[in-house]
Amino acid sequence: MNGPRTLATAARVLRQLRHDPRTIALMLLVPVLMITLLRYVFDGSPQVFDNIGASLLGIFPLITMFLVTSIATLRERTSGTLERLLAMPLGKADLIAGYALAFGLLAIVQSALATGVALWVLGLDVVGSPWLLLLVALLDALLGTALGLFVSAFAASEFQAVQFMPAVIFPQLLLCGLFTPRDKMQPVLETVSDFLPMSYAVDGMNQVLRHTDVTADFVRDALIVAACALAVLVLGAATLRRRTA
Repeated sequence: MNGPRTLATAARVLRQLRHDPRTIALMLLVPVLMITLLRYVFDGSPQVFDNIGASLLGIFPLITMFLVTSIATLRERTSGTLERLLAMPLGKADLIAGYALAFGLLAIVQSALATGVALWVLGLDVVGSPWLLLLVALLDALLGTALGLFVSAFAASEFQAVQFMPAVIFPQLLLCGLFTPRDKMQPVLETVSDFLPMSYAVDGMNQVLRHTDVTADFVRDALIVAACALAVLVLGAATLRRRTA
């Protein structure tokens, strides 16, 4: 992987996003608006907000980054930009790392903004360190970025990219333990949930919610989410190929 080429790719993506304020607003403001809406939905039951707010701090960034990344990358594919880039002396690793870096920088801003608002404006009460909460939110956003880069290879239009949400995101949302503890699910579903990265994202957030120190389970959960993001990025690089001879 070539560092200058990766940085040049990331800078190009960021320049393009700078001219798309609606996409930037979607990435940065939607998670904040959703967590704020949730806070006032449970205005009479603050304990409920404390119990699920931390988990949703990881889920909302994952979903928004998945949507934005899949659509933005699909535009690059369908417009021929990726085709032209692959004809240049630019490796697949440089290209995918550049995209991941650009969206990852936005993910940092998004996660920091959503976490800060939840903790210091909305009063989300967690036992552990806010920095650990931010770390898991960032890893979840990076996972959403990786999934978006990957699924963009299988969509022919932006509408099809959005259609991947029910297949990729919704099953994880239902089985991640947000609605009921995973060990209380039907055994087959519990087993399936063990293979879904969002399950470990929620588990990691719950560790921060309940423990003052860094636990072994938290480290395991964070490493699994990070490893899944890296693995999906590698798969995304494998889908980058020229479509014409």
